[in-house]
Amino acid sequence: MAVKGSSADNRTRSTVSLCIVIGMCCFFYILGAWQKSGFGKGDSIALEITKRTDCTVLPNLSFDTHHSKKASSSDLVSPVKKFKPCPDRYTDYTPCQDQNRAMKFPRENMNYRERHCPPQKDKLHCLIPPPKGYVAPFPWPKSRDYVPFANCPYKSLTVEKAIQNWVQYEGNVFRFPGGGTQFPQGADKYIDQLASVIPIANGTVRTALDTGCGVASWGAYLLKRNVLAMSFAPRDSHEAQVQFALERGVPAVIGVLGTIKLPYPSRAFDMAHCSRCLIPWGANDGIYMMEVDRVLRPGGYWVLSGPPINWKANYKGWQRTKKDLEAEQNKIEEIADLLCWEKVSEKGEMAIWRKRLNTESCPSRQDESNVQMCDSTNADDVWYKKMKPCVTPIPDVNDASEVSGGAIKPFPSRLNAVPPRIANGLIPGVSSQAFQKDNRMWKKHVKAYSSVNKYLLTGRYRNIMDMNAGFGGFAAAIESPKSWVMNVMPTISKVSTLGAIYERGLIGIYHDWCEAFSTYPRTYDLIHASGLFTLYKNKCNMEDILLEMDRILRPEGAVIMRDDVDVLTKVNRLALGMKWNTRLVDHEDGPMVREKVLYAVKQYWVGGNQTAAAAA
Repeated sequence: MAVKGSSADNRTRSTVSLCIVIGMCCFFYILGAWQKSGFGKGDSIALEITKRTDCTVLPNLSFDTHHSKKASSSDLVSPVKKFKPCPDRYTDYTPCQDQNRAMKFPRENMNYRERHCPPQKDKLHCLIPPPKGYVAPFPWPKSRDYVPFANCPYKSLTVEKAIQNWVQYEGNVFRFPGGGTQFPQGADKYIDQLASVIPIANGTVRTALDTGCGVASWGAYLLKRNVLAMSFAPRDSHEAQVQFALERGVPAVIGVLGTIKLPYPSRAFDMAHCSRCLIPWGANDGIYMMEVDRVLRPGGYWVLSGPPINWKANYKGWQRTKKDLEAEQNKIEEIADLLCWEKVSEKGEMAIWRKRLNTESCPSRQDESNVQMCDSTNADDVWYKKMKPCVTPIPDVNDASEVSGGAIKPFPSRLNAVPPRIANGLIPGVSSQAFQKDNRMWKKHVKAYSSVNKYLLTGRYRNIMDMNAGFGGFAAAIESPKSWVMNVMPTISKVSTLGAIYERGLIGIYHDWCEAFSTYPRTYDLIHASGLFTLYKNKCNMEDILLEMDRILRPEGAVIMRDDVDVLTKVNRLALGMKWNTRLVDHEDGPMVREKVLYAVKQYWVGGNQTAAAAA
């Protein structure tokens, strides 16, 4: 009986064990399916974020995220910080080019017109209000010719530049006839003159620099010839000239040739241009022409129109003496010879020089004893660096027919070709294979973006900024005449690839996002930021960066941010307090990838009395 009892007990235990094993298997199967379905702890965070937002500007979105992460419940229940509107007097506030602060700096060599940013204690922590009556800009190409008066309500240029056809006030809009100081009959005819000497039509010239651009009509009319101009002018007595340019949908920044280097890489531009830009080219031992030489590509062109060119015929109209004008032109010619520029044309009030392809084809450069060469090993290290009267070296070549730094294909072929700086190993740690892989990745990302934001590739967003541009892959993937991208290379990046971006036929600028960008408020339609907040972690406040993004973003403009899920969760909470509608979505490779994408749309609101109070 004892034996029989023991056998029954064993059978019972076996049955119980089998049931336990089967039960555990079922439990873990169900648990796994539950986790995979997207309703774990991390998903509840994303779903809670989703429930708090409603974005009608980006329709038909499905954005539940499923990446599990540890988070405290207080992250979900603590109140969102609400940012109030700034007073209306800050409507056109440019923190680093503030007029009141500028007057405290020396006027010598335009120092007071350069960047002078406020210290941390003086930074604004409020939302810059759009002017009352602000409306969305006209779509391109109508925006080239018309700007709503309410967006930029400054009439001074319509009076000061009336006979030069810069801008005219007509009812509730400004009209831009395309004129300029040197081309009152229109930029098109002026560009036709250039095209008779410079190969603009075949894609050889793609990137251009316009120094002292006014309202950027030169750059505006180059766009239809597939030339992308980076235009700059100071914030000075010509109120809002750069603001007008950006409202027109033309690339421009606030800037000046003063004491510090231009925020562009060496050998970047196919053409540089000055049309009566008032820059004293012959002054300070030719330092300004030397800076143009630094950023001008071998084989590139420099155009100078206006005084002192052809001074013998024009000195009376310019109200200057023959002696003064002759001395100025002689000095410019002397510096051009020192730089080894070849004058290829001088007709009327316009002269054109061409930079030699290399130093081998420059006889005067063989004996460098009469040329002061810059001793910096990095010609792209320019952020807040003082200009010096020296010539920037260019890469060596094997023979006189070779282009220094490598030949570049005509545009658009150069857009997806491996840039010479990468192909020739001039960017440390970057290979051709890495570039091509990055190119494929951004095409994939943009495809995913456009499936969420249906307007991305339609032309609705004209002025676009990439805050952390890398190789320019995002800009290349969306390249179209309907839009342009300001590719920003953070100065704290481990490797500078901005030179390669220019070699693709794109434009960009160096910038440190711990400071305000050199632009007016409301000048970009879409902002893209990939890995930016991780890059600046422990460098400066996330809140400051987001407030700067809000300053430069138009009402109803869009933002696309991709970063680690933990970072974006923090970004999202701040964004909700800035009158942004937000949506968090998974990486296109699936929910288990930690990198997520946060889409945002800035709500429409304006300053002025009750409207501003209600918006708060």
